[in-house]
Amino acid sequence: MRLLLFNLATDADDPVLGFTTDWLNALAARCDAVDVLTMRAGRLALADNVRVFSVGKELGYSEARRALTFYGRLAALLSQHRYDAAFAHMIEVFALMSAPLLKPARVPITLWYAHKSVRRTLRWAERAVDHIVTASPESFRLPSAKVRVIGHGVDTHRFTPADSLPQRPFTLVTAGRIAPVKRLETVIAAAAQLRSEGLALRLRVVGEAAPADADYAAHLHDSARAALGDALDWAGASTYATMPQVYRAADVMVNTSATGSVDKAVLEAMACGLPTVTANEAFHTMLAAWSERLLTPPDDAAALAARLRGLAEMSAGGRRALGDDLRALVVAEHSLDRLADRLIQLFAEGAR
Repeated sequence: MRLLLFNLATDADDPVLGFTTDWLNALAARCDAVDVLTMRAGRLALADNVRVFSVGKELGYSEARRALTFYGRLAALLSQHRYDAAFAHMIEVFALMSAPLLKPARVPITLWYAHKSVRRTLRWAERAVDHIVTASPESFRLPSAKVRVIGHGVDTHRFTPADSLPQRPFTLVTAGRIAPVKRLETVIAAAAQLRSEGLALRLRVVGEAAPADADYAAHLHDSARAALGDALDWAGASTYATMPQVYRAADVMVNTSATGSVDKAVLEAMACGLPTVTANEAFHTMLAAWSERLLTPPDDAAALAARLRGLAEMSAGGRRALGDDLRALVVAEHSLDRLADRLIQLFAEGAR
């Protein structure tokens, strides 16, 4: 199989999209060749049968120039090769832009989309593509017969539990983009409440804000420092490669996101054997068996504090056993190997 893949960023060091390197390598192991047309390229750590063609965002190209480069590179690739499938990852605009060239060439298009937002461009893309894949039923909210739920793709060989249980203050970690939708104020308030009640803890905030949210992040940092003092570790962005160590150095992952779709960072933490308390509605079904321990209402710092205190009062071995159960769930339903196999099966069906 020869696969054409559209990617937002192909960079092994990208703190948010570094995981796509693992996805590409997993697909490459199941294909003869993978050609990647990417918006931005950085450090490449890819299999020998993967080629990357950037449209120049890392070079500062304007949007108009990137569009022209996109069509020029796509036309050249289609003139050189017969592709069995095209895969538009995350961004539905890739599917829309490529369809006028791929449809005449009879290349089936599969779109990956995992967000509760239903934009106008998504409605247009739904008509243009042959298949849509998503992580969970909550992650694609436009009714369509083209949708298949195939889970997330967490590299469970990379994200593994710690070998030992070191002594340390009870450590909470949040990870991901710093933005109002993540509702980190609730985490900070819950941590401050637990400290006021005498629980020794640390809160580690891993991630950075987009430029548009820089003022929000600065205000959040100042309020967190005032509430938690030296119990706060405002760590900034972390590369994808170092995230397993981040999770292994914590006792609990806290996720108060309001995205409404299955958050991959939560699954990565769970794959590292980390109990995770979340307010995200997308996890209600997945974590139903542990709802009294791990699910919390949104914007309720007191309820979140109660969940965290319950975990803090468990023995380290008890938290490890809970984390092992959560890891088993991720391996069974959201591993990268499982996702890559299902994608290749879908691509092959479309090619036939």
